[in-house]
Amino acid sequence: MAKRKQTTELSNYGVKHIAFIMDGNGRWAKKRMRPRNFGHAEGAKRIFEIALDCSKRKIEVMSCYAFSTENWNRPQSEIDYLFKQLEVELKKKVPTLMKENIKLVTMGDITRLPLSTQKAINEAISETSANSGLILNMGLNYGSYDEIIRGFKNIAKKIETNEINSDDIDAKMISDHLYTAGYPPLDLLIRTSGEMRLSNFMLWQLAYTELIFTPVYWPDYTPEQLELSLQEFSKRKRRYGGLDNE
Repeated sequence: MAKRKQTTELSNYGVKHIAFIMDGNGRWAKKRMRPRNFGHAEGAKRIFEIALDCSKRKIEVMSCYAFSTENWNRPQSEIDYLFKQLEVELKKKVPTLMKENIKLVTMGDITRLPLSTQKAINEAISETSANSGLILNMGLNYGSYDEIIRGFKNIAKKIETNEINSDDIDAKMISDHLYTAGYPPLDLLIRTSGEMRLSNFMLWQLAYTELIFTPVYWPDYTPEQLELSLQEFSKRKRRYGGLDNE
């Protein structure tokens, strides 16, 4: 395991926007002969630990897949626990977010979430809204298909009202109508647990993103693991469809 640098020397290796598909909570718990919810509780804590590390590295945005549009297919008892755990963690962590100048935002339609969860989220968003450090972007009831459809519907409304015409539509316009409008391009996506698929996550944003699939389960994904991922990223050559200068 690589030794961590001192806090003041932590490098972001050129990453401005990092994203996580946080997979493996249930399997992590099963290996320890504990219920799946135990894994979800540990996984929720890890979100904020990694966010603090990203903040110290001066990464601008951390996007994470907290609850997908497909996760509604899970048992209702597990869904209920996930949202209650999110409420607990938000209430506990908001003081830390304030201290560390971290701004919480969400992507996805949170109106389907329990009212108590919506309240906790909106309160945390409001309280941290003036913070100017890391943006912690949580995907909640998020799916990339839904995001892109939503964006195109909003563009279509502007065409209907003659604000724009169809010839104005380009990649920038589409990007400007996604949840990540105004954020830096996505540099690095990390998926934990060994699964190698994107699972309907930030498909438009991932066009030129570097991908890392690690076998480490999310509850075991520590700042030390992040350091290893960033070191691997630093060895990649990003050509964006072009050629090396060699």
